[in-house]
Amino acid sequence: MQQKKLELLAPAGDWERLEMALAYGADAVYLAGNTFGMRSFAGNFSPEELRRAAKLCRERGVDLHVTCNTMPRNDEMARLPQWLELLEEAGVTAVILADVGVLALAKRYAPSVKIHISTQASIVNYQTATAWHDLGADRVILARELSLDEIAEIRAKTPKDLEIETFGHGAMCVSYSGRCLLSNYMTGRDANRGACAQPCRYQYALVEEKRPGEYFPVYEDEKGTYIMNSRDMCMIDHLPDLIRAGVDSIKIEGRAKSAYYAAIVTGAYRHCIDAVQAGKPLDPIWRNEVEKVSHRHYSTGFFYGQPGQFTSDARYIRDWQVVAVVESCTETGLATASLRNKFSMGDEIELVGPDTRPVAFRAPLMMDENGYPLPAPRHPQMKFQIQLPCYAPPLSFLRACRENS
Repeated sequence: MQQKKLELLAPAGDWERLEMALAYGADAVYLAGNTFGMRSFAGNFSPEELRRAAKLCRERGVDLHVTCNTMPRNDEMARLPQWLELLEEAGVTAVILADVGVLALAKRYAPSVKIHISTQASIVNYQTATAWHDLGADRVILARELSLDEIAEIRAKTPKDLEIETFGHGAMCVSYSGRCLLSNYMTGRDANRGACAQPCRYQYALVEEKRPGEYFPVYEDEKGTYIMNSRDMCMIDHLPDLIRAGVDSIKIEGRAKSAYYAAIVTGAYRHCIDAVQAGKPLDPIWRNEVEKVSHRHYSTGFFYGQPGQFTSDARYIRDWQVVAVVESCTETGLATASLRNKFSMGDEIELVGPDTRPVAFRAPLMMDENGYPLPAPRHPQMKFQIQLPCYAPPLSFLRACRENS
């Protein structure tokens, strides 16, 4: 029996990240406009940019999902119909929402746009998933706290035309389905309206009620502990299990993360999904790519039980740094690139790009735009020419292994 195709859904926090997700193999992308989305610190899209994004996605044969997953207050409801009409007019594939009132408005003002129920709705059982389907949902994005067995039961006991999506890679939240009030209390920034300050990543101490000003450290070891710190999720080694559980779409978290992250993680999952669905073993060179983006210590989330916490620190692992982005390249590998971070002739660097296996080489003498020899590009965004070891498509990266946490 032929396996069901697993959709790869990638984040697009702004136009650059959208182009990267498309170039590196996403089947679908999700993004937000400049209102009603849960990531207010991502670049997001103006109405005109959203129309352009929808057109680009249609041309590439990629589905476009737009988030509308905050819980709107009374003073925002009057603006929702106009926003939903924009999604209808632009021709987006789906709207991601968490509020039953927004669903009712979406059915009225964006009737051709599919309804996807956000993970913010905390769907953890088949009855709730079916109830959303009965209200008109085409897809449910399950809570991140579910095991694979629970997902399989939801799949078995819900209508077959209801699609199931789950997060498979990226940051996890210490609060249930991301419903956190710590940020509100400590900083005034509402986590449930896209402005989380991530106080779960802070380092905490104990204070006794009758000893104000006396701080007692919470020790895991001599470095202290981060008692609410959650690890990142990574399911790239377990894609067959997700498929067997009945998942239709695997989602990469990260609309607020870099264009490099969007590209590399999307490309890694693209190659691994394709291998799994072709019955081939995973090529470790693609599996290793998820280790070359900024991330916290990985876990498999709740899919196989409690993921546990990493309490020693809240730092990111950042062992690789982008030094340049390829803008164009001849068949012989002579590329025009744009500088991102300093590097020089003789440095060990690595090339990786859309459907291009990583290749390590030593940086040669480069040339500036006037053809003069250039031992090192001098300022950010500077364009220069460099001879690569092979052809590299536009939006390929040159990167250096250098710890930059």
